[in-house]
Amino acid sequence: MGNMIDIRGLCKAYGDIQAVHDLTFSVREGELFAFLGENGAGKSTTINIICTALSKDSGTVSVCGADIDREPERVRKAIGVVYQGSRLDGPLSVWDNLESRAALYGITGAEFRARVSELSERLELRDLLRRPLRKLSGGQRRRIDIARALLHRPRLLILDEPTTGLDPQTRKLLWQVVEDLRREEGLTVFLTTHYMEEAAEADSVIILDHGRIAAEGSPLELKNAWTGDHITLYNTTAEEVAGLGLPAEKLRDAFRITVPDTAAATKLILSHPEVFRDYEITKGCMDDVFLNVTGRKLEGGEEK
Repeated sequence: MGNMIDIRGLCKAYGDIQAVHDLTFSVREGELFAFLGENGAGKSTTINIICTALSKDSGTVSVCGADIDREPERVRKAIGVVYQGSRLDGPLSVWDNLESRAALYGITGAEFRARVSELSERLELRDLLRRPLRKLSGGQRRRIDIARALLHRPRLLILDEPTTGLDPQTRKLLWQVVEDLRREEGLTVFLTTHYMEEAAEADSVIILDHGRIAAEGSPLELKNAWTGDHITLYNTTAEEVAGLGLPAEKLRDAFRITVPDTAAATKLILSHPEVFRDYEITKGCMDDVFLNVTGRKLEGGEEK
């Protein structure tokens, strides 16, 4: 498989503010790609450039083999976007919303009805189609946003904070639909999120900080590079833990020690079997990675 997105030397400034600076990365066809960063890190700027909604200052960007400057229409046809805020019309019914958006891609009549039927089955929309959009819950509206983005069968789906504020059931449904489409149709997914458990499922991750790439790799590569292993000890005493000579965090009914890697954890356990009677080892999580890379926790919300 080739690359769905190729970005080389991308720069964009707003006056004296450098929103993105010299971004270079690729997104492979069919992968789930997580693009992480604080508010103002440059995620939305990059997305808007990819979607041809915003001009760049310099660099090159291609989507599905098409340059965004030379073939913007081809790029737009390859992309479906779910923005943080809904782009649908509240007074219209769900059906009318989807019908008007589908018409922009030349999808009408029997073709439209068949596509809505297919998406309604996937996203559990049948009981919602004739209802005004403004009377739906947040989770229901988000399902409609997904349907709108998928109407024209895009090859690339951009999800900009897609599950913020959603209940667990709706989040599970949306991710099941996305995974089904990746498996069945080879859909490429470009994700921004502040839920690190979602980023942990990605094939590749980039962490953006002040418009620059601060770290990139698979979740496992990032965790190995930016976090250690955590050993949680149960049924032991403060004196025994202190005897290990390492900083320990007191939990409610346990102690937690952080070591550089699994090899260090193994060496420590074998050296002190009398202390490690009841324990578990876990790797650092993506929250730890983000904090160690940027020095800050990731929060949700609008950004440039």
